[in-house]
Amino acid sequence: MSENAEESIRKANKLAAEHGIDLSKLPKNLDMSPENITENVHAMNSNCPDERMKFVFKSLVTHLHDFVRETSITTEEWMYVFLSCGHSDIHRRGYRHIGPHSNSSLRPAKCVRRLVKASKPISTFPILNLILFLQSRIYPPLGFAWRLEPCRFAEPREAPLVLQKPPSLDLFSPLTLWIVIENGESIASEGKGDYLWVEGKVKDTKGNPIPNCIINTWETDGHGMYDNQYAERGGPDCRGRLHTREDGSFFFRAIVPVSYPIPSDGPVGKMVTALGRHVFRPAHLHMMLEAPGFEKLVTAFYFKGDPYLTSDAVFGVKSSLIVDTTTETDVEVTRKRGFKEATSHKVLKHDFVLATPEEGAEARKRIMPNTV
Repeated sequence: MSENAEESIRKANKLAAEHGIDLSKLPKNLDMSPENITENVHAMNSNCPDERMKFVFKSLVTHLHDFVRETSITTEEWMYVFLSCGHSDIHRRGYRHIGPHSNSSLRPAKCVRRLVKASKPISTFPILNLILFLQSRIYPPLGFAWRLEPCRFAEPREAPLVLQKPPSLDLFSPLTLWIVIENGESIASEGKGDYLWVEGKVKDTKGNPIPNCIINTWETDGHGMYDNQYAERGGPDCRGRLHTREDGSFFFRAIVPVSYPIPSDGPVGKMVTALGRHVFRPAHLHMMLEAPGFEKLVTAFYFKGDPYLTSDAVFGVKSSLIVDTTTETDVEVTRKRGFKEATSHKVLKHDFVLATPEEGAEARKRIMPNTV
């Protein structure tokens, strides 16, 4: 990304922040289920000033959601269709050799950005709440945890690259390099934002600890930008990969994320604005957990008090995912935890429960009778 492109993003973000939409007049969207998700999208789009556009989108959303209900389509099936639709565009643009084991001279992050650019239609569907609806059926509440699997690409692939501190590369999800860190280390470089300490445990449904669970975590910096949006960067920042210890525990340093706008200078941003909505996502910290014998969990923490919690542009917030932090004022604790500046910092504590494939399948059977 060039410096001009980076400046363009900054200007777009500033413009988005001046959306002028009265948040108090927007319907509150939390805890959506397959039963109420369609009516909630209609409610969110009800502020559209153009009656014809409102009518068209209401019909579009209704039919798309009914399609998911009728077919019980899976994430893999959905992504196959849209990646297949974008495949001709990928070839047309000359990207057919992009891949983790290709001889492409492009940097991995640039390869990924080009692939994403060639698959633009995908970005429209979170705005219509189709992805969350799809996933609320595929990853239902299991009584002890809510599975939230964001729609990136069907299956991540890995290709290790050698840097000064060896990272891992998930080419397709979540679209960049991971720096492998030890427990207690930081995913963010100094000066990226206010200090945050994150800790917790990973367990199974019976309460047993899950050791050596892979945790991928990523977030925006204090300016609301992801590392791959910067023109100049030496490597991954505000993202990292670590493993749980024998007792299932994990802990790492991060920064307090901030709310930020989805890209608002393209067709999706213009569509959202035309519907009378804003383009902001509330502050959140992404977490992706994987362990042998368990279903992968991809979720996010949303921070209590954020003004966009009940009107997330992509409908991603659930009350069970909203967390509160505490403030550690003892600067000696700050130093012991490895933060550079002797100042107070925020603390987030949260445990995770992973389900086995059998437990997940049983939950899906109850709401997806059409699945073969």
